[in-house]
Amino acid sequence: VSVLGIGHGNKLLTDLHNCHLTKVYTVGGLFGKATDDFSDTGKLVEKTTFDHITREKLERILAVIQGTNHKALLMHSGIDMKTQEAYELAVRGLIRPMGRSPPIITAIRCLQLALPEFQLEIHCLHETQQYLRKVVHEIGLELKSSAVCTQVRRIRDGVFTLDDALLRTHWNLQNIQNAILDCQLKVKTELERTLGLQADRHLHEIDVEKAQAAES
Repeated sequence: VSVLGIGHGNKLLTDLHNCHLTKVYTVGGLFGKATDDFSDTGKLVEKTTFDHITREKLERILAVIQGTNHKALLMHSGIDMKTQEAYELAVRGLIRPMGRSPPIITAIRCLQLALPEFQLEIHCLHETQQYLRKVVHEIGLELKSSAVCTQVRRIRDGVFTLDDALLRTHWNLQNIQNAILDCQLKVKTELERTLGLQADRHLHEIDVEKAQAAES
């Protein structure tokens, strides 16, 4: 999922960026080797055994990673967790960094383990692809082995999911207009929920621009 803006929609992209919304990835990994860039296509630097790895051991490491990152999330949110405000934000799922922060994993779980291959689902903020690859590498080290990343696929970007995505072969005016219409309500809802913004003006501008494009 890659979110693009058209015309006044670029203003909304900035607003959505300021919401610090979570992105979700499926990340593939391969135990038993290490490379210079943490990917399976990098230069091989080490081979290791992996037969001792079990799902239980893997999930124990993932729980530690999630716990450590949860503490980092609270620290960068700038919220006193003993207050009523913190409770209300937690209920609404709005505990997020106040501004730019290091990459933070909000949730991580194992989707599949069939040695030497495994697949994770990672929910995160302010990440890069290199960071996700390094997470896979560090999981291998924690399990007294090594691991490389074989695939990174973003399946959610904030309010946008695979169901909202258009394949490149479907990129035409009508499909793009329909996609904008389908996403308007949830974009507006998220902006108002998170930022308290009145997004109607921005969305009206998009409607006007879309109508003008249709007329031309």
